[in-house]
This record gives sequence, structure tokens and C-alpha cells, in this order.
Amino acid sequence: MAAEWSLLDTLLLADWNTRVVVLGTSVLGLASGVVGSMLVLRKRALLGDVVSHAMLPGVVAAFLVMQAMGFEGKSFIGLLVGAAVAGTLAAWTVPLLQRATGLKDDAIMGIVLGGGFGLGIALLGVAQRLPSGNQSGLETFIYGRAASMVSDDLVAITVVAFLVLLATIGLAKEFRLLCFDESFGRALGRPERTLDLALLFFSVLIIVVGLQAVGVILIIALLIIPAACARFWTDRFNRLTLLSGLFGAGACWFGTSLSTLAPKMPAGAITVLSLTSFFVISMLLGTKRGGLWRVLRMQRLARRTEDQHLLRAAAECEEASGGLPWSSDDILTSRSWTRSSVTRSLRRALDSAHVHRDGDRYVLSQDGQKLAQQVVRNHRLWELFLIHYADIASSHVDRDADLVEHVLDDSIITELEALLERQASNPTSPHPIRGSV
Repeated sequence: MAAEWSLLDTLLLADWNTRVVVLGTSVLGLASGVVGSMLVLRKRALLGDVVSHAMLPGVVAAFLVMQAMGFEGKSFIGLLVGAAVAGTLAAWTVPLLQRATGLKDDAIMGIVLGGGFGLGIALLGVAQRLPSGNQSGLETFIYGRAASMVSDDLVAITVVAFLVLLATIGLAKEFRLLCFDESFGRALGRPERTLDLALLFFSVLIIVVGLQAVGVILIIALLIIPAACARFWTDRFNRLTLLSGLFGAGACWFGTSLSTLAPKMPAGAITVLSLTSFFVISMLLGTKRGGLWRVLRMQRLARRTEDQHLLRAAAECEEASGGLPWSSDDILTSRSWTRSSVTRSLRRALDSAHVHRDGDRYVLSQDGQKLAQQVVRNHRLWELFLIHYADIASSHVDRDADLVEHVLDDSIITELEALLERQASNPTSPHPIRGSV
């Protein structure tokens, strides 16, 4: 019971220190999700990883410089300035090396990322051997230490996040063009390079203020994973940006709250694990691209295709016999289907009243005939199109038309009718009706 109350107090921000940490990381997650969504859409997600890892040598170099000048080596503002300078230089290095060497983006980014982080680790080793003994705590910039966040940090994160969000909202139309139609934006006179630099600058700001919370290694998760989660739920730019921000804020709230109940667990790692959990849930249950919904949509499409095949086969049986009832054996002898699939489709057709029983045989209902004639018409129009314009033999078009007839909409049908001189009634089949499918 005590643990439950402790979790409830944590989630409700009853404690001042908890309130500072949770609100600070949540605001950071919100801004990271919004900016990260545009990085992901722009296909620049790895650039954030490069910038974050390259900030480590900047942090350590700033510490060494301040120590040499006699200042407080671990001045938080000074360390953040060093991180910002190093991250900006790394971001500028990527396009410069690309133009100079001709290598692809991923190779250049890998070189800058590895080189920058290696330099940072080497400088960290130098700092740890200084006789002053004032270098302890620098390694927290690698993994983060959100629990040490104070009210001044919360104010700094909130101000930076607010400014970044305000600028991002103001440039939303320009960023949308940059992400989806760069060429069109260039034709309209949009400053592509300036917008790229602005997006990079926002990313650097977010990474800089997030160093203390999750560290240089895990900050990239706050930029990428929320946007990846949102992609499973929507295809709309505005909704994706909003959802990405909410996922980032929610994961930070939940992760840092859990970390307060397990003091030995770092808040940054718990936050990233929370984001990963959100990603797994979105990957499975996302209404737009989630695996479960995709399987359900494929099953519905397969059932609809089977039902339309049955209606077309029934209509062609009635056409060939002059309107006489037909049996499942008639369908089986004329089509390469299994008995179980025909039985399953017949059961659904009876339940939907598209087919009626006539003794031990079947006949299409009025609604069933209307649907069947539409499917037959789509099928034969596409067959004629393939014969006349794709130069495919009439004996080979049946199976090809089967794959397309279920996705032809009214506009395509109208174009087919215009190409084929608008046939008022169903075209006759260009091949024997009882050919196999």
C-alpha cells in the first residue's frame, strides 16, 4: 500500500524535488518530440545522434579551459556553451566533408560521430587525471543525472523549450514544405538552407538543455522515438507533430516518476525504456501503421476479394447458363479454388443476402446481381485495357485482371470507359468464361 501511495504522490508531483525533475524532463520531452518529428520526416534523425555525441568533447574542453583560467570548472552555463559550440561545429562538419569527399551522408555522420565521441572520452581521461580533483561528475553528461536537476535548470529548460516550440509553430508551413516537397518549396523561393540550419539550431538547443537529464548517449532517443511512435498513429503532419510531443512528454513524466521509486536506477535510462515501451505499443496497436490493425485490414481485404470473386463467378455461371441456378460444384469446376474457400464465401454471401438458396442450388439476389455486375464490368474493362494497350493475349489477361479489379475506383472506371469508347453495358468476356482464375 505504501508503494502505491508513493507512486500516486510521485505522479501527482507531491514532492518539490520530484516536481522539478518531472516537469523539467516532461517539458524537454515535449520540445524534443516536436523538433524530432521534423528531423525524422526530413530523414536527418542520425544528425541528432552526431550532434549529441560530438558535444562530449565540447563539455570536457570547456571544463579544461575554465580550470586553466582559474574559474569554476563545472560551471553549468560554461559547460553548456562548450557543448553548444562542439555540437554546432559537428553539424557544420557533416556537409563540408560530404562536399569535400563525395561520401554519402551515413558514412560522413558515422565518421563524425565516432571521432567526436572518441575525442570526448580521451579528453575525459585527461580531465580525470588532473591534480585539482574537481573533475568528478563530468561523466554524468554521458548518461545524465536528472535527479540533480534544480529549479534554475527547470527555468532554463522551460525557456528554451518555449522559444523552440514558438519558433517551430511559426515556421510550421515552411518546415512542412522542407520535409515533404523540398523542390516545390525551392521553386516558391523558400530558403532551404536557412530552414535546414534553423532546424539544426533548434535540435542543438534541445540537445544542450537535455544533456543533464539523459546524457549525450540517450538524448537521441528523445528526438527519434516519439516521432517513430507517432508515425504508427497518423499520416497528418500537424497531428504527427502534436502526438510526437505528447509521447515525448508522457514518457519523460512516466520514466522520471518511476525512477524516483528506484533511486539506484538512472532516470535517463528509465525514460528511454518508457519511450521504447511506447514504441512497441504503437508498433502493435497504432491505428495507421500498427501491426495488429494492418493484419486486420489485410484479412478484411482478403475476405472482400473472396466475396467479389464468388459474385463474379456466380454472375458468369448465370450468364453462361441463361440465368439458371448454380451450385458450388459449378464454381469449383470453373475456378481453381478450394472447396473450403468456396464454402466460406458462400456462407458469407448467404448471411449478407447476396445469394439465395434455390433448393440444393443457389441464385444471386437483386443486390447480389448489382454488386456482381459491377465486379464483372470492372474485370472486363481492365481485361480489354490490357489487351488493347498492354498488348497482352486474351488468354492471359484473366488472372492479371483479378489482381486489379478490386481496387478500381469510379475515376479510373471513367477513364477506362473513355479509352474504350464508353461501353454502356457490360463488355463481353474476351476469353471463354469458364477459364481458370
